[in-house]
Amino acid sequence: MRPLALSMGLILCAGFACAQEPSYPMLGGTPFRNMAVPTAKGIPATWSIKKNARANILWSAELGTTTYGGVAVSGGKIFVGTNNERPRDPAIMGDKGMVYCFSAKDGSFLWQSVHDKLPEPDKNDWPKQGVASTPVVEGDRLWYVSNRAEVVCLDAAGTPGTTKAREIWKLDMVKELGVFPCYLAMCSPLVHGPHVFVVTGHGVDHETHKVPDPKAPSFVCLDKVTGKVVWKDASPAENILEGQWSNPALAKVGDAFQ
Repeated sequence: MRPLALSMGLILCAGFACAQEPSYPMLGGTPFRNMAVPTAKGIPATWSIKKNARANILWSAELGTTTYGGVAVSGGKIFVGTNNERPRDPAIMGDKGMVYCFSAKDGSFLWQSVHDKLPEPDKNDWPKQGVASTPVVEGDRLWYVSNRAEVVCLDAAGTPGTTKAREIWKLDMVKELGVFPCYLAMCSPLVHGPHVFVVTGHGVDHETHKVPDPKAPSFVCLDKVTGKVVWKDASPAENILEGQWSNPALAKVGDAFQ
């Protein structure tokens, strides 16, 4: 894994920005995770982020020093995970996982969600990596996996009058499901119908090279409104080679979604 960028810019040509509100609400844009966007038009082929020679940049906003996940764009807002190496709140310092929310129009900072590190970062929550999950947004809700292997549901509007996130629910997969993240939990969740699907990140302890609890789930389906577990699967149990850092995708086979 390697960081994608140290700062983020929303890159739009003027015609596209005025024609429609940008929307890219999850990793890949749709539940099918097709990274191509065949309907997009007017996308600039060149750009520059140099301070005195910017070109085709609507705005830019500074993130932490490491950003693995992508952005989710929905409802006039942009959501992205990062670390806390460039703190936006002097009262919140140190190594933490962060999710930032910006205005898609002008890049103004709206709110942040903050997650402390797990007790043994070198095993489960690698130092200074932050939140590596790309959020998924539907309506006024967003879901992501924190650096602590929590599935988190937030109100996209944040807490009114503050720069704090507003949590709707949270499932701690370590405490409640026995998951042992190998190095870092980083799944980008999938929302389909009433459910949210998550690869837990369960894996081996790098000191013993064994899976601490083979019965803990690798894949879970949750109620997107309440966070309750609908079903879970522990495959491949003790045969996990190291860790699981993938993301679920939706497929339509015949008339059935899988």
